[in-house]
Amino acid sequence: MELKPIKTDADFRAALADIEALWDAEPDTPDGDRLDLLMTLVEAYERRHHPMPPADPIAAIEFMMEQRGLTRADLEPIIGSSGRVSEVLNRRRALSLSMIRRLSDELRIPAEILIQPYDLKQAA
Repeated sequence: MELKPIKTDADFRAALADIEALWDAEPDTPDGDRLDLLMTLVEAYERRHHPMPPADPIAAIEFMMEQRGLTRADLEPIIGSSGRVSEVLNRRRALSLSMIRRLSDELRIPAEILIQPYDLKQAA
């Protein structure tokens, strides 16, 4: 089981191909151990070369609304009036700490996502 650091995109693609071939390997077997190591190497390479930008709070709210079949009206008990919901989702009002807490509790969106800075639209 010779493994080496992933240094190039070619190494990365080869490691992904190996992972795909080993995907159904049983844990605690030589193939399962190789799979675990390859996945660790790929994760480290991706973090270094393809970092994920912080999640956008409004996009996260909209995603959870879509996943749960919620409407803007369903957010009123969490955020406030229909006007307040509209202002938040249209990026005209920032989320307050109390909104963040309620959204995190009710929609199960991690607070770490909701506290990320995001651009607000300026009034016309």
